[in-house]
Amino acid sequence: MTVRRTFRSAAAIVVVAASVLLLGASATPPPIPDDPADPTRASEYWLDGARIREAWQTTRGEGVTIAVIDTGIGKVPQVFGDAVVGGTDVSGAGTPDGRTPLGAVDGNHGSWVASLAAGRGAADGTGMIGVAPEANLLSISVGFGAAAAVPFTEQVAKGMRWAVDNGADIINLSFTTNTLDWDESWDDAFLYAFEHDVVVVVAAGNRGSGTNIIGAPATIPGVLTVGGVDQTGTASVEASTQGITIGISAPSEGLIGVSADGTVQPWRGTSGAAPIVAGVAALIRSAHPDIKAIDVINRIIQTAIPVPDAVKPRDPLYGYGLVDAAAAISADIAPVTENPMGDLAEWIRWFRRAEAKPEPEASVTPVAVPPLPAADAPSEAGSPLLPSADSLRYGTLPLIALTVPGILIALGVTAAARRIRSARVPVRQIPDSEE
Repeated sequence: MTVRRTFRSAAAIVVVAASVLLLGASATPPPIPDDPADPTRASEYWLDGARIREAWQTTRGEGVTIAVIDTGIGKVPQVFGDAVVGGTDVSGAGTPDGRTPLGAVDGNHGSWVASLAAGRGAADGTGMIGVAPEANLLSISVGFGAAAAVPFTEQVAKGMRWAVDNGADIINLSFTTNTLDWDESWDDAFLYAFEHDVVVVVAAGNRGSGTNIIGAPATIPGVLTVGGVDQTGTASVEASTQGITIGISAPSEGLIGVSADGTVQPWRGTSGAAPIVAGVAALIRSAHPDIKAIDVINRIIQTAIPVPDAVKPRDPLYGYGLVDAAAAISADIAPVTENPMGDLAEWIRWFRRAEAKPEPEASVTPVAVPPLPAADAPSEAGSPLLPSADSLRYGTLPLIALTVPGILIALGVTAAARRIRSARVPVRQIPDSEE
C-alpha cells in the first residue's frame, strides 16, 4: 500500500512539474496556483495519495455546489472569500447567513470541514487548499446540544430541504447520532434530496468519540458513508469506526483545517474524511455535468483502490476501498439504474409499514335464489288463558280420547278384585253378651 502510494505521488509530481513548465511559456496562469513545496500544502498528503492533483488536470469543481450542514463556515476571506454563495441558520441560535460559528467547543468544526472540501488557498499557491477549490459552498449552521434552541432532528430535516431548494449538488454531513435508527422526519428530508438528484455524503463516526459502530445518518439507505484511514491507508483505530453501510474510505488522520479565525489547525476523524469524498464528488459532477447522483456514487466505489486482505467486495472497515479521484473522473463506467448504497423509499415501504396501494376488489356475480313460498296468514291474537283451535285439535281432544277409556278400564278391574276377595273370607260370629 505504501509503495503504491509513493509511486503515485512521484507520478503526480512529474505531471505537476510538466504542467508548470508548459504554463510558464504561456501568458495565462493556472486558475488556482498550487505550490506542493509549501509546508502547509505539502502536509495535505491526500492530494497525492487520493490522486486529487491528477484530477485537477481535468477539473477543480467549477459549477458544482456543496452544502455543508455543520456548525457554520467562518468568514475567512483568503479561504472562503468567493466560495460561500449562500447560507442559513436552522438552529435558532445563529445568524441568518449561517456564517456565525455555533458551539463553544465545536464552533470551528464547520470551517474545518468546508476548507477540506472547497477551500480556495492563497493566491500564490500556498496555504491550505480544498479538494474541489473551484466549487461553491452553502453554509447551513446547526447547533449541537445546548448550542441550539431547536431539536437536532428538526434542524437536520430543515437544513436538508433548504440545501436542496438552494441549489446543492452535494450535501456533506460530518456528524453522527450514535444510534442506528433515525427520526421519521428524516425519511422525507433525505428522500427529498435523493429525488432531486443530490449526492449525500456522511461521516461514519469515530471510536475515539465513543462510536463503536456507525450510527444515523450513516445508516440511512442511499447515502455514501465514509470510513477513515491513516497515512498508510490502514483503517484508523481511533479516527474511524466500522459498519456494513460504509461505502468508501478516505484519510481521517493527520488532517488540517482552517478555523473560523483563519488559523490552520490539526485534527482527525471521519468528519474530515467525508468532505474529502464530497470534494471528489464535486470534481466528478464538474467533469461530467449531466451525470446523475447515483452514477457519481457508483463511480467513486467502482474505482476505489483495493485494500489487501479486506473483505470483497465490501468490507465493514473500508467499504469498497480507498477513494481515487483521478480514476473516478476518467474511468469508463456504465450508468446504473439504482443507487448502489440502497433505496430509502423501499426501506420505508418495508420497515415503516407504509400504506401499500389497495388491491383491486374481485367482481362477484350475485347468485339468484328462488323465492320462498308465502307464509300462512297469522291468526288473530287471543287470550293466553283460553285454548286455541290448534291446541284443542292437537292437544286436548286426543288427550280426552285416551284418558276416558283408561279410567273406565281401571274402575272395572277394581270392582272385580273386590268381589273375588269377599268370596274367600269366612263369616265371624259375635255373642250377645258374656257372663
